[in-house]
Amino acid sequence: MTSLDLFSLLFLGGAAFAAGLVDAVVGGGGLIQFPALFGALPQAAPATLFGTNKLASFCGTGYATWRYAGRIAVPWPIVLPAATAALLFSFLGAHAVALLPKAVLRPLVLVLLIAVALHTFWHKDFGALDRGQPIRRRTTYAALLVGAALGFYDGFFGPGTGSFLIFAFIRFFGFDFLKASLSAKCVNLMTNTGALLAFGFTGHILWRLGLGMAACNVAGAWVGSHLALKHGTGFVRAAFLVVAVVLIGKFGWDTFRG
Repeated sequence: MTSLDLFSLLFLGGAAFAAGLVDAVVGGGGLIQFPALFGALPQAAPATLFGTNKLASFCGTGYATWRYAGRIAVPWPIVLPAATAALLFSFLGAHAVALLPKAVLRPLVLVLLIAVALHTFWHKDFGALDRGQPIRRRTTYAALLVGAALGFYDGFFGPGTGSFLIFAFIRFFGFDFLKASLSAKCVNLMTNTGALLAFGFTGHILWRLGLGMAACNVAGAWVGSHLALKHGTGFVRAAFLVVAVVLIGKFGWDTFRG
């Protein structure tokens, strides 16, 4: 492992903690953790940074999923097909990276994020109550489509996947923010699993650093899941809007600067 001084290790640990906290509530921790890794290890291969980032995120997301599932029933008839499709298509997305420059996606993602944020802001009752729909064949097809589309996106590009998943589970399946957040984590756990396996097999993970960051990420996930479960859907909705605005700012900066 590349040697790091104490300050860099503490910096990465703090970033992993913050990322785990944000991810546990509403997703978006990658905005914190990956740039921190890039700043601390500028000479490392990007694939190695992605792999180390995925290891820490996988552990934090797994813990947050377990915490949520202990308090909220997992809607398996919808989550299972979405997670299965996400696992497959995230693998395909990761292998399609060379086919299209990622910069091409930025304007589209920016527009989608603005639409998601505006819809959530103006519809005050959006995600306030669980209006779960009866499970029909078309519901399963919709879950497969959501998992495939956002799984591919996560494998190909990634930023904002958690927010898009939460929005999709509320918009198409009538979940409240808490149940949507749990469902998003189940699906995100599968996309992280596919990526982690790919990076692990190719040797692109700094295991000691990644496991240390994973411990900090799990600690953050403990705090974040506690806050979300204690304060409920209103808290998650507010956090969702904050993360959406931050994502819009980042994508806007990247798009117009480029």
